[in-house]
Amino acid sequence: MADTSDTRTPAQIEADIKHRRDVLAETLDEIGVRVHPKTIVGDAKAKVVSNVDRTLGRAYVGVNRVVSDVKGQFVDGAGAPRLERIVPVAVVAVGLVGLLALGSRRRKG
Repeated sequence: MADTSDTRTPAQIEADIKHRRDVLAETLDEIGVRVHPKTIVGDAKAKVVSNVDRTLGRAYVGVNRVVSDVKGQFVDGAGAPRLERIVPVAVVAVGLVGLLALGSRRRKG
């Protein structure tokens, strides 16, 4: 059988009860803060902001990678332009602009 005798003094028992009350009150305060609507809304906002930041960060990295890849096609490692690639692209761009200009003139006339 278990020994149920308590060798603590009444003052020790009272101190133990006070300590347990203090711990319980602190725990209840923490629970109250966690379930308070403002806390719940604040946590939800923080999660949304975190997700948006993460998504924007990923998008920035992706766009930066694409820009770097495109730049790499038109500039060599030393930073000098690659004319053998720039000139054909410029000719095609000028041709497209010319075709668009002709098309808009025909529609107006």
